[in-house]
Amino acid sequence: MSGLINYISCGMLWLGLGLKIRDLLGHKSDPFLRAITVLLALASLGFVLGAPPTVGAINRLSGIPNLAAPITYAVITAYSAACLVLVVYWRDGRQGRRTARRWIVSYAVIIAGIGTLFALGDASQERRVDFDTYYATTPYIGAMIVLYLVAHLAAVTVTGVWSLRWALNSAVRGWVRASLLTLGVGTIIGAGYSVSKLIAAGARWAGHDWSFLATKLSPGFAGLAALLTVAGVLLPFIGHHLTRCQSELSTYRRLAPLERQLSDLLKRRTLKLRRPLSPLVWLAWRQSSIHNGLDALQAYLNKALYQQTYEREFSKTSDDQQAEAAALATTIAAATVSERAGQPAQVGEGEPSLLKAQHLELAVLVRVSEALTEANRVRPAQTCDAAAESTA
Repeated sequence: MSGLINYISCGMLWLGLGLKIRDLLGHKSDPFLRAITVLLALASLGFVLGAPPTVGAINRLSGIPNLAAPITYAVITAYSAACLVLVVYWRDGRQGRRTARRWIVSYAVIIAGIGTLFALGDASQERRVDFDTYYATTPYIGAMIVLYLVAHLAAVTVTGVWSLRWALNSAVRGWVRASLLTLGVGTIIGAGYSVSKLIAAGARWAGHDWSFLATKLSPGFAGLAALLTVAGVLLPFIGHHLTRCQSELSTYRRLAPLERQLSDLLKRRTLKLRRPLSPLVWLAWRQSSIHNGLDALQAYLNKALYQQTYEREFSKTSDDQQAEAAALATTIAAATVSERAGQPAQVGEGEPSLLKAQHLELAVLVRVSEALTEANRVRPAQTCDAAAESTA
C-alpha cells in the first residue's frame, strides 16, 4: 500500500493531462492552455516523486541519501507557481504575462534556495516517509522544509481565494463558475497538505512527535486536492461536450415528427437507414433519413399549395420563418399522401424543385418538424383537397 495514494492521484492527473495535451496541440500559443498543461504535469510528477518507492529509487540510483527530497520539493514549488500563473492567465488572459512572469521568477528563486539549503545541510540518514519531521530541527534542512511548505501554502491559498472570489462574481456563470468553485475548494484543501506538515514540524521543534500529521493526514489532503483540481480544470471541457450532446439530443427529438411523416415512404423505397448504436450520431442519422425522404418526395411537392399556405400564414403572423415552415410542412404532408396514393407527380422532369439548399438546413428542418405537430397542421384528407384545389 506504500505510495498507493500517490500513484492513484497521479493517474487522475494524467487523465486530465491527456485530455488537455490534445487541446494544446491545436492551440500551442494559448498561454492559458500551456499553464493548465504545466500545472497537471507538475502535480502528477510531484505525486510520483513523493511516493516512497520512487524516493528510494532516486536515492539509490543517485548515491545521495535523501536527494529525492529537494527534487520533490522543487517540483511542488514549481506546481505552486503554476497554480498562480493559471489563475493569472484565466483572469487576465495575455495581458497577465507580466504578473505571471513575476510569480515564475519569484518561485524560481525559492527553488534555487531549496537546492542551496539542501547542499549546505546534512541529511545523511535516508528517510523515505517522515523526512519533514525527522529533519525539522536540522540546520539548513529544517529551513529548506519550511521554505517549500510556506511557498506552497501561500500559492494554494492565493489561488483558492482568487478562484472563489472570481466564481462569486455575477458575470461568471455556468460551467466556468462550477470550474472556479471546484478549483478554489481543491486548492484550499491542498493547503491542508502544507499546514499539517508545518504543524508536525512545529511539534518537533517543541519536542513532540506528531509525525502522523505529515505521514498519514497530509497525503489525504494532497490526494483530495488533486481530484478536485483535475475536476476543476476539466469541468469547462466536459461541460461544453455535455451541453453540446444535450442540444443535439433535443434537436434529434424535435425532428421526430418530420421523420415520422416520411417514415412510410422511407420504408417502401428502402431509404430508411438503420439507427446506429451510439447516441452521439443519432442526430446525423435522423437528418440523413429526412434528406433521403425529401429527395424522393421532391417531384410531389406542390408549389401552388406551398405559395397559398405561405401567404395565408404570413398574413396571420408577419413572420417569414414561421410562414415558410408552415408552408413546407403542409406541402410535405400533402406530398406524402399523393405519393402513397399513386397520384401524378407535381413537378415535371427537368423542372426546378420547390426545395432549395436552404430548406434542408437543420434549423429549417426543425421548424418544419415543429409545424407538423401544431394543432392546426394539415390532416391527410385536407392535404389531398388542398392539393387538388391548387392544381385545378
